[in-house]
Amino acid sequence: MAYSYEELARGFVHTPVDLFGVYRTQLEANQVYSGHVDKPTSKCAIICALSGAAEFIFDGEERYRLEPGKILIGGAGRRLEIIVGDSGFQYNIVHYMPNTAEAVPGSLERNHDITLLEVTVDPELLRLQEQLLQAASVPDNMGMLAKKSLFYQYVAKLLQSERNRQNKDSYSVIDDALGHIHDRFMDSLTLAGLAERYQLKPKYFSYLFHKYTGTGPIDYLIHYRMNKAHEWLLTEQVSVSAVAKSVGYADSYYFSRLFKKYKGIAPSRVGHLHQKK
Repeated sequence: MAYSYEELARGFVHTPVDLFGVYRTQLEANQVYSGHVDKPTSKCAIICALSGAAEFIFDGEERYRLEPGKILIGGAGRRLEIIVGDSGFQYNIVHYMPNTAEAVPGSLERNHDITLLEVTVDPELLRLQEQLLQAASVPDNMGMLAKKSLFYQYVAKLLQSERNRQNKDSYSVIDDALGHIHDRFMDSLTLAGLAERYQLKPKYFSYLFHKYTGTGPIDYLIHYRMNKAHEWLLTEQVSVSAVAKSVGYADSYYFSRLFKKYKGIAPSRVGHLHQKK
């Protein structure tokens, strides 16, 4: 079963990833590549089609036609045959494996599953691919750190492009709503008020917001406020009541209850724990 873009994003956040090779490969026209038919793939991959077309057949039955703008993610332990079209096929591939030894909810546990994405192959995406290719050859620790950083930027770019494609009729509205929440999180924002800003009914606005972000608008707002509060509490220069007011809560007791619910710790304890570390 394919992952959704939101599940993939959550998985890459919660699952450590080991990176392996990064390659750009050119396959000849009208050829069949069957190296993984008898020897299954050993790793997951991100395959980005750059030119031409090819059909990827997994386990003899699961078929994907790749052409520029199509991406495959996953596919560890699968038997693979590639049938190349008349104009050949060029693609970028990044091999990786999720480290699920300490799996938590939301981890990338289904390594054999394959997800097909459709993205815009724009200059930023091509730039990230080039930088990944260059960093992959550097053997020192700084080079490996750069490769891992670029990998996550690459994944975020791919998933954001898929998110925008699936929400093409609403993403400009929701993107603006996110900016509005980030700018005005300390104000008294409500679902009705946010929906009215875009001349939408609250239920429909909430549906569009959840489809885009994976969470409802008010829950997103609370998470954002709690993250901001946590940052300020770590400075140890402000009181809990002052932080509560700064993120939009006049009632510090109510704020404390929310903070403990979302962060698992009382706000008054944040500075103490930081100090002990």
